[in-house]
Amino acid sequence: MSGTDGGLPSFSDLAPVKHALDVASGVVTGAARRLAKLSDHGRCLDDHQVLAYDLAHGAAAIETARAAVAYGGHGETEARIAAAFVADAVVDLVTRTAGREELFGVEPGWHGELAPLLTLARSPRVLASLAETPGPNHLDEDFDLVRETFRRFAEDQIAPRADHIHRDNADVPEEIISGLAEMGGFGLSVPEEHGGFATGGERDYLGMVIATEELSRVSLGAGGALITRPEILTRAIVNGGTDEQRRRLLPAIASGELMVAIAVTEPDFGSDVANLVLSATPSAGGGYLVNGVKTWCTFAARAEILMLLARTDPDRSKGHRGLSLFVVRKPRARSEGFVLAQDDSTEGRPEGLGGGRLEGRPIDTLGYRGMHSYELAFDNWWVDDESLVGGEEGKGRGFYLQMAGFENGRLQTAARAIGLMQGAYETALAYARARRVFGRQVVDYELTRAKLGRMAVLIQAGRQFAYEVASMMARGEGSMEASMVKAYVCRAAEWVSREAMQIHGGMGYAEEFPVSRMFVDARVLSIFEGADETLCLRVIARRLVELADAGAGDT
Repeated sequence: MSGTDGGLPSFSDLAPVKHALDVASGVVTGAARRLAKLSDHGRCLDDHQVLAYDLAHGAAAIETARAAVAYGGHGETEARIAAAFVADAVVDLVTRTAGREELFGVEPGWHGELAPLLTLARSPRVLASLAETPGPNHLDEDFDLVRETFRRFAEDQIAPRADHIHRDNADVPEEIISGLAEMGGFGLSVPEEHGGFATGGERDYLGMVIATEELSRVSLGAGGALITRPEILTRAIVNGGTDEQRRRLLPAIASGELMVAIAVTEPDFGSDVANLVLSATPSAGGGYLVNGVKTWCTFAARAEILMLLARTDPDRSKGHRGLSLFVVRKPRARSEGFVLAQDDSTEGRPEGLGGGRLEGRPIDTLGYRGMHSYELAFDNWWVDDESLVGGEEGKGRGFYLQMAGFENGRLQTAARAIGLMQGAYETALAYARARRVFGRQVVDYELTRAKLGRMAVLIQAGRQFAYEVASMMARGEGSMEASMVKAYVCRAAEWVSREAMQIHGGMGYAEEFPVSRMFVDARVLSIFEGADETLCLRVIARRLVELADAGAGDT
């Protein structure tokens, strides 16, 4: 690393940055081996949750750093971003190991040899130099067009309505829904032969990430979240549906004719999907009767179909092997709450099965408004045999089908977090340029610039990792990495949105400024699509232990 004309260190030689990454990676690998030993190869992982949780987040940061280092090879600005991020990730790992060296199996001061890099890359001047230079994304022309198309729609159609939707807890306007449908926003994962835009491969996943980011940049609830629900169900139908279900459902989903909601979580089980109890019992004359309660079902009132995970085998000892996936039709309903009833005139319903009922109770939330979340109570709600995803062969496969969809959902949630961070960063930068305090623009102060610079670094590193995970998932890989990118960027979004609000000063607390909405919206990201603790303990840490046991723990 040498000096530049501007007095900033040059990181064009990434060797010291890569070395720091290797050292930190070694700490993670060693900790994974130690956790494997302490937990009896994962059998007693819950007895060591603190180590498992910190290890998972440390590993997620290191994997994000790998993507940042690859990005750093593009040029000097990119290299500076990479160096700053790797230094940030190392310091995070230092903090997690401090006072717990024995637990992690490291020596005190293990990071001492990295002091020269940390001193340079964490310099306030280096961070400040990135305050208004977040770096290019390095997309090809086709993806630049995707970004520009969805950005223009978001700014023209969603941004002017976003604050009203949040403040009044209003519905997402039909103009936004129909506009996204016309753009193909609901068909990004639907194969071309079924009316969508998916051609198979990396471009499908990457296009979804880019579109989601741009919509979430102006509104999490009224933008990026809208195209998440069809994504999850589409993947399940493509992977496990019958040919008839693909022909019947996918074109209608792609066109926006059928809007989707996801009904998986239950009040007593949360992320413990294997123990769900809502039942779908065969009825005399055909079909199934659904009984039980689901919660946190977003968009359930407006949706025409629900992706419902139900227990079809009453033997609960079978866990997730007794669960099946259904596509449940329902009429649109009032967002304020609804009660829907079935009777013998319901199409296809056997005679004598009147009285089916579905009640939706809205759950008021701090943020993430517009689509609304509900508790759904099913009372003998009848669904036909064609509603079972995969038909008879799909019975008992519901858990696996929905998990495949949720892995994509986690990547998409990461894209939502990146978009929200980008919006918060841009809002804070604009305010800092316009606002003068003590005779200077806010953006001219070192602390402001260092904060903005770190925001830019976190956003770009997270974005590049999301791009890499998209490529992995297109190859049928990346299950753990999808959880990692979600875990990392969703936590980062909380810091970015908080500091963006802080840069606004008192006005950041005013609802008239979008940053206040972004701040409360960011908080939900670590909760839905797999709670942070569940992803870290049940997915990331467990997989790290498996890799350590296999001698492949080269995180």
